[in-house]
Amino acid sequence: MRDAVVEPMPASAPHAAHPAAAAAIGALVGLTWAAALRAYMVTIAGPGSSFTWWTLIAILLPGAIAGACIGVAHARRARGRAWLLGFAPFAFTALTMLEPGALTALVTTGIGGGAIAVPAALVLGGFGLGTIGPRAARIPCLVLAVLLAAGFAAAVPLADGPAVAATTARGAWAILLAAGLLLTGMLGTALAFRRDRRA
Repeated sequence: MRDAVVEPMPASAPHAAHPAAAAAIGALVGLTWAAALRAYMVTIAGPGSSFTWWTLIAILLPGAIAGACIGVAHARRARGRAWLLGFAPFAFTALTMLEPGALTALVTTGIGGGAIAVPAALVLGGFGLGTIGPRAARIPCLVLAVLLAAGFAAAVPLADGPAVAATTARGAWAILLAAGLLLTGMLGTALAFRRDRRA
């Protein structure tokens, strides 16, 4: 009696996620990440920080958009051009610059530069940690992203003077939060730049 032949399941099947579910989970994670980013901004801005409905549009909405896009790219295992969704963190740049006067302030004073630097660090770091593209290109991108994250964290004491000095509890917390946000953001974005090699 011959042994029955059993067709093996694709290696990626047990790990596959439905794009809609991945988008919902990604949106939730992205929204939470963006809320933490806003908490960091409150910390370094001090009493001068204010919340408006535009805060929800320019900070929280792009976080949800970026998270959803990265979730879909990950669910699709970056097949085809799904990895392009890894550029979704630049939604922060796009929506921030839509605020009246934001572009003028960026050009004349440099205020708002973080809306470009932070997404750039996430995308560079995500690409660097991914598996798409030659290693010779990924490594420099990862190094640049880590340098941006280090600079982002090191600049905390410059934001609000002695109140956020590295020697104070508030300053140390803000530095750790800044570095943690950038590094976890890179790890999350990397999901969009990782192709399932077993598929």
